[in-house]
Amino acid sequence: MLSDLTTFRRHMSEDPVGDVIYFMARWTYFASMKLLSSKDKFIPNYKCDSQDSTVAVIAGPTSHIYQHIANILRNYKVPQIIYGSAPLMNNYDQADFFHQMFPEDDDQTMGILQLLLHFKWIWIGLVYFESHSGERFVQKAYNLFSQKGICFDFIQDLPKESFSADISIMIEDWIETFKNIMKSTANVVVIYGENQIMIFLRMIPYVSSFEDISFETKDKVWIMTAQMEFTSLPFQKIWGLDFIHGALSFAVSSKEVLGFEEFVRTRNPTSKSQDSFINVFWEQVFDCSLPKAFVDEKSGDRCTGNEKMEDLPASVFEIGMTGQSYNVYNAVYNVAYALQAMYSSKFRHRRSISNGKKFLQNQLWQLQYYLRSVSFNNSAGEKVSFDQNGKLIAAFDIINWVTFPNQSFIRVKVGKLDPLAQPEAVLTISADDIIWPNMFKQIRPLSLCNSNCPSGYRKTKIEDKPFCCYECLPCSQGKFSNKSDMEECFNCPEDHYPSNKQDFCIPKSISFLSYKEPLGISLTTVAIFFTSLTALVLGIFLKYRDTPIVRANNRNLTYTLLIALLFSFLCSFLFIGQPDKWICLFRQIAFGIIFSVAVSSILAKTIIVVLAFLVTKPGSRMMKWVGGRLSLSIVVSCSFIQIAICTVWVVIYPPFPDFSMHSVAEEIVLECNEGSAIMFYCVLGFMGFLAIVSFTVAFLSRNLPDSFNEAKFITFSMLLFCSVWISFVPTYLSTKGKYMVAVEIFSILASSGGLLSCIFFPKCFVILVLPELNSKAHLTRKKSRL
Repeated sequence: MLSDLTTFRRHMSEDPVGDVIYFMARWTYFASMKLLSSKDKFIPNYKCDSQDSTVAVIAGPTSHIYQHIANILRNYKVPQIIYGSAPLMNNYDQADFFHQMFPEDDDQTMGILQLLLHFKWIWIGLVYFESHSGERFVQKAYNLFSQKGICFDFIQDLPKESFSADISIMIEDWIETFKNIMKSTANVVVIYGENQIMIFLRMIPYVSSFEDISFETKDKVWIMTAQMEFTSLPFQKIWGLDFIHGALSFAVSSKEVLGFEEFVRTRNPTSKSQDSFINVFWEQVFDCSLPKAFVDEKSGDRCTGNEKMEDLPASVFEIGMTGQSYNVYNAVYNVAYALQAMYSSKFRHRRSISNGKKFLQNQLWQLQYYLRSVSFNNSAGEKVSFDQNGKLIAAFDIINWVTFPNQSFIRVKVGKLDPLAQPEAVLTISADDIIWPNMFKQIRPLSLCNSNCPSGYRKTKIEDKPFCCYECLPCSQGKFSNKSDMEECFNCPEDHYPSNKQDFCIPKSISFLSYKEPLGISLTTVAIFFTSLTALVLGIFLKYRDTPIVRANNRNLTYTLLIALLFSFLCSFLFIGQPDKWICLFRQIAFGIIFSVAVSSILAKTIIVVLAFLVTKPGSRMMKWVGGRLSLSIVVSCSFIQIAICTVWVVIYPPFPDFSMHSVAEEIVLECNEGSAIMFYCVLGFMGFLAIVSFTVAFLSRNLPDSFNEAKFITFSMLLFCSVWISFVPTYLSTKGKYMVAVEIFSILASSGGLLSCIFFPKCFVILVLPELNSKAHLTRKKSRL
C-alpha cells in the first residue's frame, strides 16, 4: 500500500512522505510528542537532526485515541486524519485540523433503520460503548427508530475499560450486562461501538465458565456498526466464534486492491523493508520469538521467518483488506493527492521566492483545505471525493459473518447502503444469501414483542408496555381484517360479509322466498291445499244451497265469506317469488281488502243473528233490519273504509321493490318496501278492529240456540284469528329477510284456515255425514224444545 506512493515522491521535489506507525493507543501522547522531537533523542518541540516536517497524522481506529493526539498536535496546526468514528469536539480549534475518512454517522444510523424495517424487526436491543459518540448515537437512534415504529427492549451501555479500574468489578459489570442481553426477548441487538467490544464479547462466556457463573445463552442477530472490526487478543486465538455466526455488520464500501494480498504475504521479519511493528506482530500471532529479539528463553519456539500469514485463521489475521484497512488506504492517498494539489497551486509563487521549499514546509498547515476538497481515483479504480463540508462521500456494504469450527470466518457481502441513491434503492439486500444464527435454522428471524396478530384480529395496547407490545382481540361482529397486525378492523362492502374467521369478505347471495326452496314449497303446498278445500266447501254449499242448514245462515254472506277465504289463500302466492313493481304494489293491498271483506262478512252474520233474536213478535220494526240490506251495508261500509286506507297508501306512499343489505348478514334480501310502515299497520289495525268487534259480538251471543245461529263456531274462529294476528306483530318484527314474508304467509294461511275450519267444517259434516239433521223438521223440533 505504502509502496504505491513512490511515484508521488518524484513529482513533489523528492519530499518524503512519512509513514511512521504507532500502534499502542496507551502511548498516544508519547507518540504524538515524539513526532515533534528528534529521532535519536526524545526532546519534545526540538529537532536538530532533521528538518523534515510532519505532514499529517492518520489516527484510529478508536475515537478516544484521536482526543489525545488532538490535544497536542492542534497546537502545531498538524492535520489529523481519523479513519474510524468521529469524536466529540471540545472546541473549534480541534475541529479546524480534523479530517475524517469515514462517512457521516447519520447515514449509517439511517441505514440501520432501513435494515430493521426491511426485515420488520421492531423489537430490538441496543448496546453501546460508553463514550460521547455512543451517547450521541443512542439519542439519534432512539428518536429516529421510535418515529418509525421500532421499540427498544433494553438500551445498555458497556463500561469503558480502564487500566485504573478494578478488573474484577469491570468483569462483573460486563457479565451482568451480558446476562441482561441473553434474557431479552428481542432477537435482534444493535451494537454501536469500536474494536474493544469484539474482544469483550468473546471474553464473557469464557470468563463466566471460569468463575462458575451459569446463565442461558441464546443466539442473537447482532447488527454491528462500521466502526467495529474483528479484533482479538493473543490469548483469544483458540476461542470459538459461535457468538458472531450469522451477524450483520456495516462496513465502508470497498473494492479489491490489486496486489494488496500479495504485498501482505511477502511481509515478514526477514524482508528488506521491515519495521519494528512487524517483529512484535510476528511473535504474537505465530507464538514464537525472533532470534535477534530480546526475549525470555522460555517464551517458546524460535521464529524462522518462513511462517505464512495465509495459514493463520481469520480470527487471528485477515489477509484481505477490511473496511477500516480500506479507510487507511484511502487516507494515505488523500494526503498524497492533497500534497500534490497544494504544491501545484503554489508552484509559480514558489519559483518567485527564494528558498521556496522551506517556505512551503513552514506552511503545511494549509494542507487541511486540500484534504477536504481533493478528489481522486485510488488504485482500486474507485473515486474518492468529499462534499462541500469536507465529509467523505461513500456507501456502506452490508456484511454477513459466517464462522467455522476451526476459529475461522468469512465475510459475505449481502447488501449495500447508498445514501445518494434514489429513495427506493437506498438499501439493496439479498436476504436469501444471508446465513442466520443456528438457532433460527435458516428461517428468517422475527424480533417482535409478541406474535403478530393474525388476520381476523386487531391490535390493542397493553398498559405500561412500549407501543410495540400489544394484545390481539378478535374483530367485532360484522368486521374483518385481512392482514396481520391491523390497528383496526373494517367493515366489508355492503354487498359482502366477513368469513367465519373474519379474515376476508365473501360476496352476499341474493335471497328471496322462492318456489324452489323447501320453505317456499311447503307454503305453496299448504296454500294450494286450502284453496282447493275452500273451493270444495263452496261447491258443497252451492249444491246444497236449498237445504235448511245453508238457508238458515244467510246464503249470500256465506258465499261472500267463502269467496273471500278463497282469495285469501290465493293471495299468499303474491308473497312467494322474486318481488317486482306490480307484486309489491298490490300484495298488501289485496291482502288487506280481502281480509276486511271476510271479517266484515263474519261481523254481519253475527249482528244479523243477534238482531233476529231481538224480534219478539211478527211485524216488529226490527224485521226490516234483519234482511239482506243490513248485511250488505256492513260488508260494503267496512270494505270501503279499508279500500280508502289502501288508496291513500298507494297514492302517497306506494310500496316498491327494494333490497336490504343489512337485515341478514350473509344475504342481499330482495323485498317489498312497504313505503310507509304507518299505513301498513293502519291496514292491520283496521282489520284487527273488525276482528275484535266480531269476536265480542259472537262471544256475547254464544248462548243463543244452536239451531238458529253459529255464534259458538264464530267465537272460536275469531279467537283463533285474533290469536294468530296478535302473535304476528312481534314475530314479524323479530324476523329478518325472507322469513318475514314467510311469517306473514303463515299468518294468512293460519287465520284463513281457522275461519274455514271452525265455521264451515261442522256444517259440511252435517250436510255430508248426517243429512237427517239437515231438515226443517229437525230444526222445528229443536225450536219447540227451546
